[in-house]
Amino acid sequence: MELLRFFTAGNVDDGKSTLIGRLLYDSNSISTDIIETLTQQTKANNSDLGLDVALLTDGLRAEREQGITIDVAYKFFATDKRKFIIADTPGHEQYTRNMFTGASNCDLAIILIDARKGVTEQTKRHAIITSLLRVPEVLVCINKMDLADYSEDRFLEIVSEFSRLARKLDFVNKSYLPVSALLGENVVNQSENMRWYSGPTLLEFLENVSIPERIEKEARFQVQYVIRPQTSEHPDYRGFAGRVISGTYKVGDTVTIHPSGLRSTIKALENARNQVDEVKAGDAAVIHLADEIDISRGDLILPAENSVRNEREVEALICWMDQRPLYEGDRLQLQQNSFGSKSIVREIRSKIDIHSYEETDARGELKLNEIARVTLKLAEDLAFDSYAENRGMGSFILVHEGTNNTVAAGMVV
Repeated sequence: MELLRFFTAGNVDDGKSTLIGRLLYDSNSISTDIIETLTQQTKANNSDLGLDVALLTDGLRAEREQGITIDVAYKFFATDKRKFIIADTPGHEQYTRNMFTGASNCDLAIILIDARKGVTEQTKRHAIITSLLRVPEVLVCINKMDLADYSEDRFLEIVSEFSRLARKLDFVNKSYLPVSALLGENVVNQSENMRWYSGPTLLEFLENVSIPERIEKEARFQVQYVIRPQTSEHPDYRGFAGRVISGTYKVGDTVTIHPSGLRSTIKALENARNQVDEVKAGDAAVIHLADEIDISRGDLILPAENSVRNEREVEALICWMDQRPLYEGDRLQLQQNSFGSKSIVREIRSKIDIHSYEETDARGELKLNEIARVTLKLAEDLAFDSYAENRGMGSFILVHEGTNNTVAAGMVV
């Protein structure tokens, strides 16, 4: 069954928690014991508006925003048509890094707008980050339509306002949906109060949206672990385990090992401990080669006809995630999937203003939650595709060598 990853972004009190909770509740994706707990909590809060579905995510959000447990909360649910993973990212400006992380692997962005407030500075910030991360599909949910008298004119006014903002952003597709998350209108069930809207509900949109195929045609497989059990049962077993980042691999394919340049043929493939004839993007796989070749963690196995860029100095867009500022000359460990290399920040070229989308002078430093273009010099050659071409090969993290903390998320420009 097809899997859709999406995230939600919105201003504080725009109803993001209520929208997610309503979607889960009305689509029957919540177990009865959780419903009982929610009912008790709702009664304890003296709510007279029925079950408070926002409580489904508010607990996790409270932990995350206090920095106690997690940075991004993920929720899973499924219908007969699709499986879904929701990345619940905080909307506050000081949690830009969390949104950057949660949105980076998503196929769809749901941007919430309060029908009373319209497009705000926070809305612009969320739209710009969504554009920077090249999320293929954007759904603008205009919420709290019940507090705007279900006005079609107000809905169209906000559509026009967001469309003006979107003209300078690189969105592949964008759609608009009027909802009342609190009352469950146009979330799973059609609204009787907005008959002027003839499009799909939120759930129908999620089940049927066609995600544009990403430009990840060339196959990429990076070795995570070399498996050599050395047992009497399998004395000659030698497999290369990892995840297929993009493309497809088949038994019999001629492949090139990077960076050595040596060639071989795929003798066998495993997926979930089963022998298979092919593996595709997203699969955890073990590749067996016909020849004895020295391959290490971080090496690439590529189809012989495919090439990959190989540089020791790269330009990247990073989001800084550490309380301590980043300065030119700082030394960090770059980690791209299972490949790692020491690196130095040669230049902080410019900061991205996440309100205006303009580039400004970085003055040689980068502070918490700021986004900038930088030049990195590596100790070893980095094999990569640009993030625009292949998310899996164009993204990386930076790690502080002393504390081992992740201090930045980045993408190769």
